[in-house]
Amino acid sequence: MAAPGLQGNGVKPVANVVADALAGPLSVQAASGTKDLNNLDWLGLADPPTCSPDPDLLTSRAWVEIDGAQLRQNLRLLQARLSPGTEIWAVVKANAYGHGAKLVAPLAIAAGAKGLCVATLAEGIELRQQGLKAPILVLGALNTWAELRQAMAARLEVSLTCAEQIPLMCQVARLAGRPCPIHVNVDTGMTRLGIPWTEAALLWGQICRIPELQACSLFSHLATADEPDSAAMEQQRTRFAQIVEQIQRAGDPLPSLHLDNSAGALSHLQGHYARVRLGLALYGLPPAPHLQVPGLQPILRLKARLTHIQTVPAQTGVSYGHRYVTHRPSRIATLAIGYADGIPRRLSGRLQGWAGGGLIPQVGTITMDQCMWDVTDRPDIQVGDVVELLGSHLDSALSRFQVQDWADQLGTIPYELLCGLSARLPRLLVNSPE
Repeated sequence: MAAPGLQGNGVKPVANVVADALAGPLSVQAASGTKDLNNLDWLGLADPPTCSPDPDLLTSRAWVEIDGAQLRQNLRLLQARLSPGTEIWAVVKANAYGHGAKLVAPLAIAAGAKGLCVATLAEGIELRQQGLKAPILVLGALNTWAELRQAMAARLEVSLTCAEQIPLMCQVARLAGRPCPIHVNVDTGMTRLGIPWTEAALLWGQICRIPELQACSLFSHLATADEPDSAAMEQQRTRFAQIVEQIQRAGDPLPSLHLDNSAGALSHLQGHYARVRLGLALYGLPPAPHLQVPGLQPILRLKARLTHIQTVPAQTGVSYGHRYVTHRPSRIATLAIGYADGIPRRLSGRLQGWAGGGLIPQVGTITMDQCMWDVTDRPDIQVGDVVELLGSHLDSALSRFQVQDWADQLGTIPYELLCGLSARLPRLLVNSPE
């Protein structure tokens, strides 16, 4: 459906367009009705500092839609596959894998997630400023007094990744007048962050005796859970179980435990610990081809509007470098989205989009803010029409152009592409859960 406002198929002579404009009153068609351009009050210019964006503008160029009902359904499907009593903590780091953390986080909590995981201090503070009261665990290392002080002020829970952090955490706790809530990260084989697994049980016992520290949980991260029959994953599971056994033998309080990410939770269907940390699966994408979940569907749709259409002769070069040259008289449409929005430039000439009930091909080099499409065979398409680049229309038996297919073409993973969706794309809730 074309956007309110400028419309056309790119074939009307320029002289006729100018004549039409001069013949009528100065006005523009908007979703809320015709606006008289001679009266600028509707623009909100009288008080610019307090004016809010017109809702029409959120979908005037390019945007992301998040299906709230599908997110809830995904969480329920995943919960049903977990051990009874296992909690889901939603991983909303990196702007919820590009989906929009401020939108997704409250939806996940409302759907049943018991806590949230972020990577950085700033991500956690942003969610607190939004008013979220749920537990928020910062997975990344916080190694300075200023970071820990801010985390305590925002009532965030922090990861203990090395023993050297303990004195600093105790100092910050004394200043705050309450214990510092910590989750002990154990390195069982990821070799990224964490206490060496051979020292974890002893350190846990010591932490339980430090009044300035509130020992919330003990956790680790699986490095190869997305690989079938991974011996490395089983080794990590064995090491983690040994730590738990050592804590029990020492008579120390048994912490809340969490080991599984999305891939781990789906590959190991029995004996989950108290919590699982779910990211990609929650957003409706399997972490590996062999870890499909019936009914799990992506919650993200990526859309943009056509802003220009022109008819050009054969042998016309399109976009930078003229790497695409028309082989016939063609209608070339310009779409208001580019690599600055997260559409990889390396996919130039390989994308398909869904517009008005059918597929159209992208042609020429993808530019920073725009890309071009061949709509020669689609005379119905006009300026203002919406093109879906990711979404359910592009996941059929006849055509598969989902984010996994983008990743396969580029030799990468869906995580990278989703996280690359720019912050300048508005994230909009659609299909809100009841």
